[in-house]
Amino acid sequence: MKRLPPLPALHSFLITARCCNFTRAAEALHITQGAVSRQISGLENQLGHRLFHREARGLSLTAEGRAFLPRIEQVFSLIEEAVDQMGAEQQPLQLKAPTCITRWLLPRLLQWQKERPDVPVELTTTIAHGVDFRRERFDAAVVYGAQPDDLGHVHPLFEEQLTPVCAPSLLNGAHPLEQFGDLEQHMLLHPTLDEQDWERWLKAAGTRLSNVGKGQHFDTMDLAMTVASQGSGLAMGDWALIGEDLSTGRLMTPFDLKVKTGAAYYVVYPPRSAAKPYIRELLDWLQAQAQARRNVP
Repeated sequence: MKRLPPLPALHSFLITARCCNFTRAAEALHITQGAVSRQISGLENQLGHRLFHREARGLSLTAEGRAFLPRIEQVFSLIEEAVDQMGAEQQPLQLKAPTCITRWLLPRLLQWQKERPDVPVELTTTIAHGVDFRRERFDAAVVYGAQPDDLGHVHPLFEEQLTPVCAPSLLNGAHPLEQFGDLEQHMLLHPTLDEQDWERWLKAAGTRLSNVGKGQHFDTMDLAMTVASQGSGLAMGDWALIGEDLSTGRLMTPFDLKVKTGAAYYVVYPPRSAAKPYIRELLDWLQAQAQARRNVP
């Protein structure tokens, strides 16, 4: 096998060719001028060609040196790209999301890590529904509400659709839920203090209940649905978020009526993340997962 020139000598040639001066090359390489000169001489001896003309006013590339330079530049460019790519892969993607979407998001991120263990994602959850990329150094975020217009790249996941949910034991208990009015016989669990989710759904159902204000209130929809899964009452749930609970039998939907609120979930990321490896791949994957849920009747 032909012996290749040492990498430090090739690097010294590259830097020297760019400045055509041993002194400046030595400063850039943090070695002595004599060391640069010896590396270049050794490289020339191994190649059997002069790479530089030594002149009184400095250096200039020979014809062989000019032909050699673009190939060495390409080699070091590939090395730099490989190092940058490896460093990027080792850094987890930082994702922020509100707690209300964790029922949907967490199982999918776990599946993502099984499929792409080389692209780790670190999730930070919060009761806040938005993100401020000027102060928060996240690579991307899931936000809830109206479509944002000031968060850089914005991509929809799914719209919020409200529908009551409960445990199977409640649905099959002493007070069956066959008509909207049967809700009078059960505890209503509210994800907010203002009770607006239940009020909105009941208005769409054309039903009035006397027990709306007598239910329990929680800080998040996720917590209300967790309590509902234990058989303590009916919570107002989001159809897009309860697929896992329905498939495992933790929750059931007693009625078919789903009411859109005008709010939705979006994946957003700032312009600084646009060039980050795998951001777009993760986004496309999450959107495909959301589309699969939207296609469920």
